[in-house]
Amino acid sequence: MSKQTDSTRRDFLKTSTATAGAALAFPTVTFGKPNSTKLKLGWIGCGGRGSGAINQALSADSNIELHSIGEAFQDKADAGLERIKKYHPGKISGEVKKRMFVGLDAYQKVIDSGVDVVLLTTPPGFRPQHIKAAVDAGKHVFAEKPMATDAPGVHSVMKSIEKAKKQGTSIVDGFVWRWTYAQRDTYKRILDGELGDLQAIYSSYNNNARKRYVDWNRENTKTDVEYMLRRWYYFTWLSGDHIVEQAVHSIDKMLWAKNDEVPAYVVANGGRQNRGEEEGNIYDHFGVEFAWADGTQGYHFSRQMDNCENGVWDRVYGSKGKYTGESGRKLHVFSNKKDGLMWRWNAGPNGERSNNGYQTEHDEMYAAIRDGNPLNTGDRMIKTTLTAMMARTAAYTGKKVTKEMMLDSKEQLVPDKISFDMKFPPRAVRHAGRDEALKPHGWA
Repeated sequence: MSKQTDSTRRDFLKTSTATAGAALAFPTVTFGKPNSTKLKLGWIGCGGRGSGAINQALSADSNIELHSIGEAFQDKADAGLERIKKYHPGKISGEVKKRMFVGLDAYQKVIDSGVDVVLLTTPPGFRPQHIKAAVDAGKHVFAEKPMATDAPGVHSVMKSIEKAKKQGTSIVDGFVWRWTYAQRDTYKRILDGELGDLQAIYSSYNNNARKRYVDWNRENTKTDVEYMLRRWYYFTWLSGDHIVEQAVHSIDKMLWAKNDEVPAYVVANGGRQNRGEEEGNIYDHFGVEFAWADGTQGYHFSRQMDNCENGVWDRVYGSKGKYTGESGRKLHVFSNKKDGLMWRWNAGPNGERSNNGYQTEHDEMYAAIRDGNPLNTGDRMIKTTLTAMMARTAAYTGKKVTKEMMLDSKEQLVPDKISFDMKFPPRAVRHAGRDEALKPHGWA
């Protein structure tokens, strides 16, 4: 490892979460009141979450327009534009179809099209490349979670985060619970010590089998790359596996309770019992033990199987009490054996503490841009991504994985250059303890 890379790693492990970049106005944006300067938005990735995010972005500011679109596939670009036209007909540039770019290089064409802000909602395997290109071009960035699927991607994003801080441009994450008032109220109390010294943290993300892409298969896709992109969720290089792509929300809340400290090490089990060949190479269940340097233990369970008990739960155990929360149901309770109920979250007399975090993440991003003090939530978002990758890798290899091992990993899942016609067959499912699961990392 080079001295520069080693220094970057040490600095990253020591740095606490930053909440804002330097208050510098980048030349492409004139800051001021919401109606003073039109912000031009580039939308890269027009799938389901991307369609939600573009709707929320266009709702977040009174003088913003969809200026450019980038997608790998024409049919998805067309469908995305038609969907968003129904909600924001007055905020779509009349020239947007001239700036609709299709292909694996569409992201760069969007960035170069004169936009001020880019919305990155492609499959996560592309996130590091797209973040780097956008930051290098001086654009404000909204990046949906997670931020990488392999260690080289993590290092790339870390560098982009630091560059964005120095130039004063936004990097805002899509970890929705960080932007939801119920969780903000709850985790502020945890961090303020109301539960005492933390001893254990538990989370679960158990749900159905996530049957997707029923219209796409080997027969109606032409190449390996098209097949995997059409069915991206099922391939580790693109999604990171479901513990990195979906259950990462629960892991994010675990790190939040620990003030965004990456665990010292992770041990995990996992596998696939019910997934068929058409569901790629990802697992369908994980069981994870996290260990922090101060002795706090964390336990996470995630599963994607039909006809099983589901639930997305968070529990934090401290020396003074216990927190119990269930995502999406506004259940947030502190309790202990002596006093019973200690505190219960409520939305306030008029519901003022109830909000849609998906909208708030964009509202606060654009308000900060207008104020000339863009948000940079990069440190926390990449730490959560790294921790979820530690869990996946511990399950794939069967080894105890430290944060240093994960950052030192040589396994590169995402090729440097990707083309639709390249030979890129899906790799075999990883089996813990076998050489093929260990060798790519380069661990001694």
